[in-house]
Amino acid sequence: MENDLGPRLTPAQRFGRELSRVRREAGLTQARLGKRLECSSSLVAHIEIGDRNPKPDFAARCDQIFGTGNLFSQLCRNITSPTGPEWYVRWAEQIEPGARVLRSWNPLLVPGLFQTEAYARAVFQGALATSEQEVEDGVSARLRRQLILEREKPPSVWALMDEGVLRRLIGSPEVMYEQLDRLTSLATRQNILIQILAPEAPCTAGWASAFSIAESVNTPTVASVESAGRGEVSAEHEFVSMMWNRYDRIRADVCPSTQSLGMIKEARDQWKQRM
Repeated sequence: MENDLGPRLTPAQRFGRELSRVRREAGLTQARLGKRLECSSSLVAHIEIGDRNPKPDFAARCDQIFGTGNLFSQLCRNITSPTGPEWYVRWAEQIEPGARVLRSWNPLLVPGLFQTEAYARAVFQGALATSEQEVEDGVSARLRRQLILEREKPPSVWALMDEGVLRRLIGSPEVMYEQLDRLTSLATRQNILIQILAPEAPCTAGWASAFSIAESVNTPTVASVESAGRGEVSAEHEFVSMMWNRYDRIRADVCPSTQSLGMIKEARDQWKQRM
C-alpha cells in the first residue's frame, strides 16, 4: 500500500535508509563502515536495504561512529518493539516490564520469557500469513522482552506448564533440546520457579486458555488472558480474582519444583536421542 509520501517503510527499512544516508554523508563505503563496525560489508548492505534487522549493539556502535546521539538506538528499538494486537503490546510494553512478580499458566507452549531464539522463530513461522520479516520482527521483540530477566533486580517468575509442552515438537528435536536445556538452567535461578502439570493430574481449570498475572509495587494487579484469535488485559477486580482462582487451582495439581525439573531433564534427554 502506498500513501502520498510514497511506499510505507517498515521500521527495519527506516533504519536502513537512515544508515545509508548518514554513511554516504560521512564519505564511507559499506566496506569501510563494516570494518569499523567489525562486521562484513554484506551485513551492512543487507541492513541498509531492510532485509536484516540490526542488533542493539550494532545500532549503538553506529551512533558512536557517526556522533548521532541515540538516533540509531531509537530506530533499533522501533524495530524490536512488540508488534501485534493492542492488548499484547500493552502487556509487553507497559505491564510486564514494571512487574515485581509474574505468574503464568501455559498449556501449549514454553512461555515467551523463556523461549530460545530458535524456538520463538519456529512458533512465529507457524502463524498464518506471516512474512519472513514479520517473523524476524517478532523474534527480535520476544528476545528483547527477556531482558527483564537479566536486570540487577529481576522480577520473580512463577511459571506453570503442562507436561505436553515438553513433548510437543516445535521446530525440530534440536530446537526442543536447546529449549529444554535453557529451561533447566532457568529453573536453577532463585527468582524463577517452574512447575509442570503431569498428564495424570485431574486438572480442568487451565484448559480454556493461557494466562498471566502481573503484580507491581504501586499499581493494581493485572491479568492477561490469551485464547485463539483474541486476548484481554485488565486490572478489573472481578476479572483478576477469577484468574487468581484459576491459577491457584492449577497450582494445586502441579508437581513440586524438584520433580518438575526432573521431568524437564528427562524430556530434554529424550529429544537429544532424536537429534
